[in-house]
Amino acid sequence: MHYLLMYDLADDYLERRAEHRSAHLALAWAAAQRGELLLAGAIAEPLDHALLLFQGDSPAAAEAFAHGDPYVQAGLVKAWRVRPWQTVVGEHAANPVR
Repeated sequence: MHYLLMYDLADDYLERRAEHRSAHLALAWAAAQRGELLLAGAIAEPLDHALLLFQGDSPAAAEAFAHGDPYVQAGLVKAWRVRPWQTVVGEHAANPVR
């Protein structure tokens, strides 16, 4: 199953990101190495949201990531939510439909 962790970024996200970026990226790469996090990045123009794609049997890994994320803890993320994503097309679709 796939889960999207969606971040609503603070208005001053870019100005304050540098201080926390290394710790955030270390957390993200560790989740990727465990096979939990597949893709992650900010949505640009405007830079006001970010999406992180997780896989697993439950949303637990995505939720744990958000709780431990330095961006969330420092207030760079105004709000976050995890939603199941029913992927049906593509090589890595969780529920392929032809």
